[in-house]
Amino acid sequence: MPAFVLEIGTEELPARFLPHAEKELEERFSAALGEYGLSFSGLCACSTPRRLLVYVAELAEAAVTREELITGPPVKAAYDVGGRPTRAAEGFAKTQGVELEDTFTIDTDKGPYLAVRKVMGGGAAMDILREICPAIVASLPFPKRMRWGDGDFTFARPIRWVLALFGPEVVPFSIAEVDSGNLTHGHRVHGPGPFALANAADYFAVMEQSCAVTPKGADRRRLIREKGDNLALEKNGRVLWKDSLLDEVQGLCEHPVPILGAFDPAFLEIPRQVLLTSMESHQKSFGLEGAEGRLLPYFLTVLNIDPEEPALVKKGWERVLRARLEDARFFWKTDLGRENFETWVQALDSVIFLAPLGSMGDKSRRIAHLCGWLADTVRHSLAGQEAALSREEAVRAGRLCKADLLSEMVKEFDTLQGIMGGIYAGRFGESEHVCQGISEQYLPAGPDSPVPASLCGALVSIADKADSLAGCFGLGMIPTGAADPYALRRAALGIARIAQEKGLRFDVEALFSEAIRGYGERQWKILPEQALPRLLEFFNLRLKNHFITGGAETLLTEAVLQAGARDVWAASARLAALESFSRTPDFAESVLTFKRAANIIKKQGQDEENTLLTGCYKAGLLTDEAERALATELERMAPVFDQLWAEDRYTELFALLRKLRPFVDAFFDQVMVMCEDEELKQNRLNLLQSLVSRLGRLADFAALQI
Repeated sequence: MPAFVLEIGTEELPARFLPHAEKELEERFSAALGEYGLSFSGLCACSTPRRLLVYVAELAEAAVTREELITGPPVKAAYDVGGRPTRAAEGFAKTQGVELEDTFTIDTDKGPYLAVRKVMGGGAAMDILREICPAIVASLPFPKRMRWGDGDFTFARPIRWVLALFGPEVVPFSIAEVDSGNLTHGHRVHGPGPFALANAADYFAVMEQSCAVTPKGADRRRLIREKGDNLALEKNGRVLWKDSLLDEVQGLCEHPVPILGAFDPAFLEIPRQVLLTSMESHQKSFGLEGAEGRLLPYFLTVLNIDPEEPALVKKGWERVLRARLEDARFFWKTDLGRENFETWVQALDSVIFLAPLGSMGDKSRRIAHLCGWLADTVRHSLAGQEAALSREEAVRAGRLCKADLLSEMVKEFDTLQGIMGGIYAGRFGESEHVCQGISEQYLPAGPDSPVPASLCGALVSIADKADSLAGCFGLGMIPTGAADPYALRRAALGIARIAQEKGLRFDVEALFSEAIRGYGERQWKILPEQALPRLLEFFNLRLKNHFITGGAETLLTEAVLQAGARDVWAASARLAALESFSRTPDFAESVLTFKRAANIIKKQGQDEENTLLTGCYKAGLLTDEAERALATELERMAPVFDQLWAEDRYTELFALLRKLRPFVDAFFDQVMVMCEDEELKQNRLNLLQSLVSRLGRLADFAALQI
């Protein structure tokens, strides 16, 4: 069977567009070919800065034919009492493109229905490709689109050629006023072309031999790493590969050529983070380090060309980097010319955080207060870890955390905020804990970013994020849809991840309440008593999304969160225990039993005429053997439950419920809860309330659907 290749040649595409475009191409072509019944042995999508392509191996020349049974209206609706066809029958036949005589009756679980058998598929692959190719290309999503010329067609960048071959034949179509053909273009210098392909199967060979292009990003990535590692070994070093930068660099070239440059060793006096930022952010280059872990005075960069004079090109790269490093060294020495942090800290009062929320000086004082509150709150949950961190150090880190915003280095290299603050704090004599707290304050920076490694960093990060959330919600700056200009979703997720991964125990509602109080009296758009519930709801939605994204089942997650999520770590532990409980053989039966109890109590709570249930029942009113047995078991279980709860042994608590279930089942089988005797009914409801009040701490069983 022949191969198929589609190549959309464009002007240079941004590297950040390529991964998503490849994914979309692969998914859309796979879905379209499957929908039409065209079989194939393999499909891959690739990209370079100048092309998007999809290659399909061994594509069938015709779609598979299949017979499909299509049901229509019920017979009683298709024919009237006289046996004459109704509009429903005629409309069904017309819709399916058949005569009414071709329909027939089939028996279903719902009774007799009108039906028709249709032969589907069987179209020629050439015709199908001609239809789907322009449709898929036109529908590809991009972060930004543009128009060119006089047409209305939009794409990421102007389309310059379209190659579309099915075996040796061109798949004819036109897109953006460009006709498809059998011509491709290669590297602008080493193989500009155009080159004619005799067959789609020749595509990758032509790319390599004539076009001097490596079309697969994975191959470019591997080539860069292999050649880069070999160059680094010549200097007895290793390349400090950064995956995100490597992905970007491979997306900037079609013909990757790694080269090694050097810089003056005197620049090594600059902090490592500054040197690497200068290389990575501004020059798209990688640093090198020696066996001792120290930076070497070399850098690796990647060209998109084999230069005729490599030494001259290398010298140009070195000259540009040297200018950046000269600036960095000047900023470094200027900043170190200060005696301490205090001048920066005082100057924060003149830097606006958000106009209605005061200055960065105000924010740093609020963060310092929250750090002290957190240090007092979480200390009991640390189990001895980092006991050396004092409350004073946490407060100090919070007060100093924004000071480096006034440094010359951060003004030039804004991605180093926090990191430079930690470095300068060490230079100015602050403790190691304070330095770590300052340098890690912005972690985690995203879902794949690590949380702070130190306790001080965790406290400063939580305090900073809680302060921003409280202030923005008070001003009504609540994220809607995709709009989240102050990264509040990321802030909420960061707090949740830190609490979970660091094992920090604090009440989220109390944290946000304290953060709101830190702002004092001011004019809010949303009053604190209204903002706090909305903030908690927002946080719980982020927490739910975090758990589900991590692999938890939606219903289990909802059951746990509805039971309470003010302690994030405990909610996470309860969810893990419930997931383990859900894998036991009698999980469904247990859920039905406890859900029945929870639903009865919930219904009674919604009925305003009923007396409030306290969970306190009278033993003398327990007349039935089954209710006496349940009460006895609950009394025996209560101290065990409370002890396990206090020790966070949730798996054992769910196991305890399994032992309790037979007594609850017997109670429901033998006892009439809603009896006519009001006193007996209320006593039995309170017995169930004493059960449900403990169940409800673990999970909301009423939320589970079995």
